[in-house]
Amino acid sequence: MAASSRYGISLKQLRELMEHRGMEGVQRVSEFGGVHEIARKLNTSEQTGLPGDNSDLEHRRDYFGSNTIPPKPAKTFLALVWEALQDVTLIILQIAAAVSLALSFYKPPKNEDDPAEEENHADWIEGLAILLAVVIVVLVTAFNDWSKEKQFRGLQDRIEGEQTFSVIRNSSAVQVQVGELVVGDIILVKYGDLLPADGLVIQSNDLKVDESSLTGESDQVKKGVSCDPMVLSGTHVMEGSGKVLVSAVGVNSQAGIIFTLLGAAADEVEEEEKKKKKLDKKSKGRDPNQNNANQLGNSIDIEEGVGNSHPSHAAESGGGGGGEVEGEKSVLQAKLTNLAIQIGYGGMAVSLVTVIILSIRFSVDEFVYKEAVWSMYYINFYVKFIIIGVTVLVVAVPEGLPLAVTLSLAYSVKKMMADNNLVRHLDACETMGNATTICSDKTGTLTTNRMTVVQAFICDQHFKPDRNSLPKLRDLPPQVGVIITQGVAINSSYSSDVKVSSSTQYVEISTQSGNTSKNSSGAIRWEQGTCNKSFKDEAQKIGQKNSCSNGQKVEAGSLPTQIGNKTECALLGFVIDLGVDYRQLRRDMPDTRFKKVYTFNSARKSMSTIIPLDSGGFRVYTKGASEIIMKKCSFLVGEGGKIEAFTAAHQDRLVQTVIEPMAKDGLRTISLAYRDFVPGKAERNQVHYDPGTEPNFETMGEDNVIANMTCVCIVGIEDPVRDEVPDAIKRCQRAGITVRMVTGDNINTARAIATKCGIIKPGDNFLVLDGKEFNKKIRDPHTSEVRQDLLDKVWPRLRVLARSQPIDKYTLVKGIIDSNISNAREVVAVTGDGTNDAPALKKADVGFAMGIAGTDVAKEASDIILTDDNFTSIVKAVMWGRNVYDSISKFLQFQLTVNVVAVVVAFVGACAIQDSPLKAVQMLWVNLIMDTLASLALATELPTPDLLLRKPYGRTSPLISATMAKNILGQAIYQLVVVFGIMFFGEKLFDIDSGRYADLRAPPSEHFTLIFNAFVMMTLFNEINARKIHGQRNVFSGVFTNPIYYVIWIATFLSQVRQANIYIESSCINSV
Repeated sequence: MAASSRYGISLKQLRELMEHRGMEGVQRVSEFGGVHEIARKLNTSEQTGLPGDNSDLEHRRDYFGSNTIPPKPAKTFLALVWEALQDVTLIILQIAAAVSLALSFYKPPKNEDDPAEEENHADWIEGLAILLAVVIVVLVTAFNDWSKEKQFRGLQDRIEGEQTFSVIRNSSAVQVQVGELVVGDIILVKYGDLLPADGLVIQSNDLKVDESSLTGESDQVKKGVSCDPMVLSGTHVMEGSGKVLVSAVGVNSQAGIIFTLLGAAADEVEEEEKKKKKLDKKSKGRDPNQNNANQLGNSIDIEEGVGNSHPSHAAESGGGGGGEVEGEKSVLQAKLTNLAIQIGYGGMAVSLVTVIILSIRFSVDEFVYKEAVWSMYYINFYVKFIIIGVTVLVVAVPEGLPLAVTLSLAYSVKKMMADNNLVRHLDACETMGNATTICSDKTGTLTTNRMTVVQAFICDQHFKPDRNSLPKLRDLPPQVGVIITQGVAINSSYSSDVKVSSSTQYVEISTQSGNTSKNSSGAIRWEQGTCNKSFKDEAQKIGQKNSCSNGQKVEAGSLPTQIGNKTECALLGFVIDLGVDYRQLRRDMPDTRFKKVYTFNSARKSMSTIIPLDSGGFRVYTKGASEIIMKKCSFLVGEGGKIEAFTAAHQDRLVQTVIEPMAKDGLRTISLAYRDFVPGKAERNQVHYDPGTEPNFETMGEDNVIANMTCVCIVGIEDPVRDEVPDAIKRCQRAGITVRMVTGDNINTARAIATKCGIIKPGDNFLVLDGKEFNKKIRDPHTSEVRQDLLDKVWPRLRVLARSQPIDKYTLVKGIIDSNISNAREVVAVTGDGTNDAPALKKADVGFAMGIAGTDVAKEASDIILTDDNFTSIVKAVMWGRNVYDSISKFLQFQLTVNVVAVVVAFVGACAIQDSPLKAVQMLWVNLIMDTLASLALATELPTPDLLLRKPYGRTSPLISATMAKNILGQAIYQLVVVFGIMFFGEKLFDIDSGRYADLRAPPSEHFTLIFNAFVMMTLFNEINARKIHGQRNVFSGVFTNPIYYVIWIATFLSQVRQANIYIESSCINSV
């Protein structure tokens, strides 16, 4: 079938359509017959979505494009080789080696008294060896850079591969990878989502979108069929929910077009055009408008950079950055940068002084005392001096240090994935090791996020202490049961779901007080004791065993699966416990019939839904935090279902006798309320309106609609503390890390959970504040501005911040970071899951987003994603961070010992005997084999629990501790004594020929070969000492726990033994 006849709208038409906004967009959509007609032309259904057939999906990708934006091409290996060759030290070595090679083939005229030169001199060997060593160093560096970039891209693919979106396919809501979305899909959008494609709004429940990433305008844009139906990829849903018809994906979306114009996707466009031409050749009778369907739109306004949620972020992954974000350097980066600069200056100074001393000394000896006549032959000596100087520079600069940092971070990041830490920014790994404060969420992080209603207050009766005490539907007045079950089932996101055993039994409910088997719309109900067949069928679809017993609820032996918002799942579970199928209630009242929805957000802390009543009128269902909902209630369903006045005194009594006891048990309290708007005679808790004019809820305003409510019940939801959390918090406290809990829960609930976790203990002089009290303490009473001096009086003792707004979390984090009352700046880690947590996640030194409960916006703002939402994973991140810091310190201790010894030996040798006992080729061997392999060996040490027995290092503590300095100097002195002993007395100690004062072109000597091997062996065994940096006596402890370490050590040892044999054999041959 030709593509033109398969779809009633072309790609070009859809692209042009998505360029319009606001009422102009509404008009353009109406020209196509409306959103519903466009859906029909795309062969999709608003209710059932696409059928999900693979051939259909593939055809849509071929015709409309795939939902991917290609990344910038990775640097080739040759490009990385060229970059490695730009190193100044290597350039100097190359020049020196080239000059040495050239002079080795140059035969200058000799003096008559010069001895005859043998023909088989191999003067070119040293220059060629240096060049060969440079080539090896460059290839190793390029390979490491290539591996690093490959790993970064793999990490980015891992992050993006886990991005899924809720899509309706074949009548079911399923999670689909963002890159698999196609034009014609019906996606379910909600608060916190990062939109993955362009689309047209089919249904909107107070949907508001932040389009600042595209337009630069910070105002939230209201979206709806009648106001502005266009939603764009890369924009954030800030409020509400809705259904969207995908109309453009990948390079054809507005974000993709901009990336294409920026040149990031040029190759992809060419590929798409080739595919399109092939497809066009096969199509017949096509619409002329489709001829240019794949060309770029011309009228694009580019105001600001575009965020996007497609796989392969073009803006992030190019150039080997792996998504790194420029900003303040991490603790380790800052210290290493300063150290590298100091070492570089010192090495250059020593190198220059060495060359100058050698040159002056030789010149004075030859041309002043010996009165030699200048000839080109003497250039050889000055080249040799430059090579010696470069050798000093080579050994002074710790080339292996950047490699050690990269290897340690890359290795740690890979291992942290297994510990449920998905690291998005590499520097966050080691920064976490220096964390002094963790501001943690409660739900899902400290607790299991498996919520269950265990207590309820209904009709003036408190059902407690546990879930077994909860009522059944038959225990409640009929109308109360209807309001509770409908209020929960309908006034919640329809994407929230509970998968239960098929053996669960359901009973019939009616919309009236009497018993009836049908509601007013004719939907069939079920009599008491019969099975809910439709729900059984659904259970069978997910492979659960169906066992139906009359009138009994049989436990299946496994917990129900909670999908979506866990608080809503707990309430839905409560409806199931009552014996009612909430899915049937939702089918009776599809979300397309909703009049108005006030979706949950952190400011409201509640959700309300207005629905039409079959008997006429409207009902407002509300649920939310108990103390907030109760303030909006004027009536209460009392004993026997009677409506009573809900006075302030009654509210206070309910707080003291119901809500506070629930909260002290660690339960989250949720209130359910309702309000009726009726055209007929109104009861005392109802609102009458003129039958001729429906109430306009938009103009009434939320505060007037959600007022004078009738409280129908209060439930206590249990979210148990994770078993492992108290021990994890104890370990953090022992490690010098303060754990603070920041939650939106009631202050009593927060205090109870914090006590169970061990964050606070009875008798502690720590603060537990709610958001209002916190702001009162830190803000100026006259200007209401946050004052740092007031904040500094609060945060050191603050351990729990309850009923907090996201701005409170941000204020706390910023205040701790900006504070100067500590000896060193605090390093703050923060967890967050909501869209409004993004500012705090960005501000923190390390931001942890929840991989399960977190929104896309929170994940984008984070540094590390917790794939299991578990606090213990944060503790593991601390261990890995400290391990990275210690691994770098271990290598630094090892490297600086090598550098100090080598520089001193080279410098003293040059000044004392006009030669360096350690040749350039030998030092390149040390740098290449010893440093590279040592960095790999020391960088792959696994973390141990001992890492959490010390305090954080802090930002101002020196990178080289006193213990490390003692180890470096002690080992360096020992090695220098041995090296100088062999250099000046070796011929007597070992009865060999002296290698001092050798001729310019003299072959390698046994004497200096012995020095080199002694130096390497001492360095190799010092690698074992370097594993301990805190003064531990047993340096062999744990040496066999890291196979990489001991395999490298043995291989290096054997390589050096073989190298020594080659040198000795060469020396013996040359001496014969």
